[in-house]
Amino acid sequence: MSVLKSLDITSDEAIFFAARKGVRPTVFYHFAKTSQLPEKELARLINLSARTISNYQERQKPLARVESEHLLKLIALYNKGETLFGSVAELNQWLHKPFWNRDDRPIDWLDTPSGVDLVMAELDRIAHGYVI
Repeated sequence: MSVLKSLDITSDEAIFFAARKGVRPTVFYHFAKTSQLPEKELARLINLSARTISNYQERQKPLARVESEHLLKLIALYNKGETLFGSVAELNQWLHKPFWNRDDRPIDWLDTPSGVDLVMAELDRIAHGYVI
C-alpha cells in the first residue's frame, strides 16, 4: 500500500510528470490488489496483457508512458471513488452498474484515458450532489 501512497497523483500535471518517468510494474500489482480488480482485467483496461506486465516485472522495466499515465489516472479515480463511496467494494459495485440513461457501465469506459476522465467527471457530479 505504501507504494501507492507515495505516488503524487494530485493533479493532471503530477500524473503527466510521473508517467513520463514510467511506472514500475509493482505499482500495477499493488493497485490490482487494492482495487480488487483481477490482474487480467486491469491489464486489459490499460491495453496490455498480464503476461507483458509480468515480463516487465521480471526485467525490472517500467511501463511505457501511455500505460503509465492510464494506470495513474485509474489510481486517482479509485482514490476519489473510495472516498466518495466509502469503500472500494462500493465503488466497484457502482462501476459495474449501467449508467441511468445508457446501456454501458462506467467500468466499460475505463479502457481509455479519456474514458477515465469522463468517469472522474461523473464522480465529481455525484460528489456535488448532481443527478447523473
